[in-house]
Amino acid sequence: MMAVQRSGEIDTASDDAANRRWLDHVRPPDWPNAAADGTYDLVVLGGGTAGLVCAMGAAGLGARVALVERHLLGGDCLNTGCVPSKALLRSARIVGELARAAALGITPGAASVDFAAVMRRMRERRASIAEHDAATRLRAAGVDVIFGDGRFADARTIVVGNQRLGFARAVIATGGRPAAPPIPGLEEVPFLTNETIFALTTLPRRLLIIGAGPIGCELAQAFARFGSTVTLIDQAPRVLPRDDADAAAIVQRHLERAGVSLLLGVRLERVTETRGEIAIAAHRDAVEGPATRTVGDALLVAAGRAPNIEGLGLDAAGIMTAKAGVVVDDRLQTTNRRVYASGDVCSAYKFTHAADALSRIVLQNALFFGRRKASALVIPWVTFTDPEVAHVGVSSGDVEASAGRLETITVDFAEVDRAVVDDETDGFVRVHHAGGVLRGCTIVSRHAGEMIGEAVYAMTHGGTLGQLSATVHPYPTQAEALRKAGDAYRRQRLTPGVRWFFERYFRWTR
Repeated sequence: MMAVQRSGEIDTASDDAANRRWLDHVRPPDWPNAAADGTYDLVVLGGGTAGLVCAMGAAGLGARVALVERHLLGGDCLNTGCVPSKALLRSARIVGELARAAALGITPGAASVDFAAVMRRMRERRASIAEHDAATRLRAAGVDVIFGDGRFADARTIVVGNQRLGFARAVIATGGRPAAPPIPGLEEVPFLTNETIFALTTLPRRLLIIGAGPIGCELAQAFARFGSTVTLIDQAPRVLPRDDADAAAIVQRHLERAGVSLLLGVRLERVTETRGEIAIAAHRDAVEGPATRTVGDALLVAAGRAPNIEGLGLDAAGIMTAKAGVVVDDRLQTTNRRVYASGDVCSAYKFTHAADALSRIVLQNALFFGRRKASALVIPWVTFTDPEVAHVGVSSGDVEASAGRLETITVDFAEVDRAVVDDETDGFVRVHHAGGVLRGCTIVSRHAGEMIGEAVYAMTHGGTLGQLSATVHPYPTQAEALRKAGDAYRRQRLTPGVRWFFERYFRWTR
């Protein structure tokens, strides 16, 4: 069995040129911590997306800012999340294209996956993007960057080592980490998380994945395309349990086409390891008899997140916490009126773009006595499987519970010319509206992540389906499906009474 890191052990030791460039940006080995002197306008705990936006934004406005990071600048997104995962998915998408090339009239030559090269490319792309979050860039912008464990000493002071940082305002942006579910035996078995899987250089022959949410589905499809025998396991009866059921059904079909075995709707009873082989015992409640035993060479746990709030001295600063993280009000202020929080440590929306948006609210509210509310944000999310699933706003379940106040229109991509010529008809655009005002949208498409922004813009500014219908979309594109949804709404308004009136009008004007 390959060497597998335990969760929480982010790989920073690989002696690789790309990794050295990456670390030179996000944790320079010879970095001289800034010497604290006096009181800062803003001290930021955490150098992920939320913290970086706060620190750079405040410094750009002329504030005196310190940023404290205990590990790597860039946070989960750059180091172990969005950037490395999407680099892998780009390579996996090529494998998927080759598999369907014959249907497009192309006979490809023999193709093989060089997994080490795939991972090397990922590290190179990560290193290239890391310069945007580099310590030197922050320093050049006027931010005092301090590496170390920061904690509150009192309501207005943060301590890092032997330095005391007084502040007028502070932001907690320490993010989150993978959470391991309470499965008997799991803690005794080496397993991967999103923090460690990107350090692999050898493709697992048999990969077990616990968790059929976005991370589990994305990586299950990718590793199956790379050649692993993948089994995806979840107690939920379907993949992507928080997404539209029809959207999840399409993703599930494509996972199975990629060769992923699905073990869903099960109770995980125990995880064991014997001579390098990992086994998961699972049981279906409705099925009598012994538990199903599934074996593999590596295990990825992708089943939830936990906030990073330990060791921050929050009690000393009068800051309340809960299981979900730091407690904040709608203006992102904690129970200490001088301290705010942003990103995964306090938000239900654990996405990079959400952390960015929340930090912009923090800057206005903390530095300029603003009154902006987090609840006013319209936040989408995307699962980057192939096809992608993008969603914003209310869901089909909300429509069913609305007692007729909300309605739904669905446009299948079989009705969209560009999807037909691209052989990408297995998907849809589904909009939910109240009297034509857009309230939610789900898109299943190879380009769903690029398309959802139009719906988000419309919802942010009170847009209507009539306006989507009146917006000229280039032909042929898959985004035309959004205009078609608007057209469908307009056709619904042509009631028999309205049609009768128009018929009388046309007879009169002949």
